[in-house]
Amino acid sequence: MADETRPHRVALLVSAPLSTFDMAAATMAFTQASTADGRPAYEIEVCTARPGTLAGYEGVEVVVRGGLDTLAEADTVLVSGHAEGPGADETHAALRAAAARGARLASLCGGAVTLAEAGLLPHGSEAAVNWRFADDFRRRFPDIRVRTDILYTETAPYIGSGHGGAADLCFALIRNDYGTAVANDLGRRIIAAPARHASAGQPLPTAAQARSALSLAATRAWASAHLDEPLTLAALARHARTSVRTLSRRWQEETGSSPLRWVLQQRLNLAQELLESTDLTVERIARRTGLGSPDSLRHHLVAATGLTPTGYRKRSASPAPPLPA
Repeated sequence: MADETRPHRVALLVSAPLSTFDMAAATMAFTQASTADGRPAYEIEVCTARPGTLAGYEGVEVVVRGGLDTLAEADTVLVSGHAEGPGADETHAALRAAAARGARLASLCGGAVTLAEAGLLPHGSEAAVNWRFADDFRRRFPDIRVRTDILYTETAPYIGSGHGGAADLCFALIRNDYGTAVANDLGRRIIAAPARHASAGQPLPTAAQARSALSLAATRAWASAHLDEPLTLAALARHARTSVRTLSRRWQEETGSSPLRWVLQQRLNLAQELLESTDLTVERIARRTGLGSPDSLRHHLVAATGLTPTGYRKRSASPAPPLPA
């Protein structure tokens, strides 16, 4: 958990052409997150190797004033985009210096290439790569295991697939720093859908995704509001007014996850929030989240976090170790 005596400093390192989508997702998440007592949880500064006006993929130009010296003060360095051309060597050196002093490293989309070129993705490590660029990444970095079946890696350096998964990685970092309750509160305040777990996977393009009228968003919203009830495949299909087979296929297409795995993740998210923010007994939390029994809650929580409910609650209440100076 983060040190709540001061905001956690995030350096968002961008390169041209930059993804304004990824930049917006990161800045929105980190500027809007607040601690349990309402103080800003983060300070974020956008920086680049050559400050000035950077062109974006989406046809937007962005003025970036921060330089690479920003990385020297950051607790987390989030790399968005591939640093190449003038300034690439300095960028790699600044990233290696940040890693050496203990800064947490993470990347969005092409940022994984920058980290790999800087020598910061060890042999045999995993990288969540956008499925469109996976083959090229494998050719360039054969010693790194490419994952297109996850949204982001769950160990440092945190590698995210970017674009639609950018917010999911940012929420995961916030959840690691301040707990599920803070991350969920942020999602409610910015009207964001529940953040997807890393294992949700990258939804692949299909003709069905284009048929917005068939979206299962309403059924997912209904399920999120009824987690304490039996949510079987039949119940979900009944609400969506479709067959179980069609529901399962469309749910996978829209979320990258099966319906029941998605439901389990929402139940675990709620259980973590209740363990952090209430003094409810484990039995009551198990009932309220639909996990059924303390044993079931304990089993799933240990599988997801390595901690029992008691251990998770103690960790959430414990002071954090100091962040790197």
